[in-house]
Amino acid sequence: MKRSIESHIKNDLSKKIILLSGPRQVGKTTLSKMMSNNYDYFNFDSAEDRLAMLEKSWDRKKELIIFDELHKMDNWKGWLKGVYDTEKRPPHFFVTGSARLDTIRKVGDSLAGRFFRFRLHPIDVKEATSVCSPDEALDRILKIGGFPEPFLENDEVFYKRWKKTHLDIILRQDLIDLEAVSDIKSIETLIELLRHRVGSTVSYSNLANDLQKDPKTIKRWLIILENLFIIFPVTPFHKKITRAITKEPKYYFFDTGQVIGDEGAVFENAVACTLLKEIHKNEDVLGIDGKLHFIKNKDKKEIDFAISQDGVITHLIETKLSDDNLSKNFSSFEKYFPESKKIQLVKNLSREKTYPTGENILKASDFLAELKL
Repeated sequence: MKRSIESHIKNDLSKKIILLSGPRQVGKTTLSKMMSNNYDYFNFDSAEDRLAMLEKSWDRKKELIIFDELHKMDNWKGWLKGVYDTEKRPPHFFVTGSARLDTIRKVGDSLAGRFFRFRLHPIDVKEATSVCSPDEALDRILKIGGFPEPFLENDEVFYKRWKKTHLDIILRQDLIDLEAVSDIKSIETLIELLRHRVGSTVSYSNLANDLQKDPKTIKRWLIILENLFIIFPVTPFHKKITRAITKEPKYYFFDTGQVIGDEGAVFENAVACTLLKEIHKNEDVLGIDGKLHFIKNKDKKEIDFAISQDGVITHLIETKLSDDNLSKNFSSFEKYFPESKKIQLVKNLSREKTYPTGENILKASDFLAELKL
């Protein structure tokens, strides 16, 4: 299956170091090896590979050198800078990791000007249309998520077994490698609480009470789970909106199959994943500063998703399972965003609708299959 960022990475490979991050088992290693048939591959989790990396004893006749999980090396940024600055090119350097090695704050000044970052997300409807119809792709994502192995296997029992192992590896290997955290059981309970609260705002104090922990500890754990690509926050947009609620975020899962709740919550999570993926692609490929928000005021009027590009809200999106009646929430925020596209995505829709005031009711699978923000 061709991944949407594949051609863009190939285009940049000869220009800079490529830093590719994303959830564990999302296909980073597979994608990196698709860049060339002439590569040398090293995984920092392997003792033999670690020694070769420290010795810098890779095959310099190769076109491409892949360093997997390099962020687990002490001072990996400085080490990589030294390699890049002193080695002749080719070979080209491709670095992958299952933690957020892509952020400027974590990369630091030592690699400034030497890398392009990309983020690989699970399969979405657009990518999946190479193997199935948009309707089938969306249904499959709602049942078993978009991670390549279970998605392509398309078996719910296989997915349930895969899901448990996947999360165990992250919490008992990746988490311990990156953070000094001993209370794994409480973090597992935090994840379980979040699985039931997708689509709702999350109170740090309520989570702290549920877990008998300090709110600061809860915030730190949530950041860790973000850095390990288990969850991602969607924050409220509040600029210039009167009576806006400005504090509590919502959390969604990169693996839609983790969500526990009604089909509406699962569908909302799938849409959130797809929108964030497109926003990240636009940022990584085009340099567009994009953000995913929601809007909610104290009168309980809410828009599920608001997309900003370079600080301007460009899209307001509502998600519905079967309701083809136009949401009244659009009109509540019309005066704040008169130029934004207003889209109501409906999973089960027999007829699409447009309105003279600019709103659109669209079939979700078709819209997601052709999504371009």
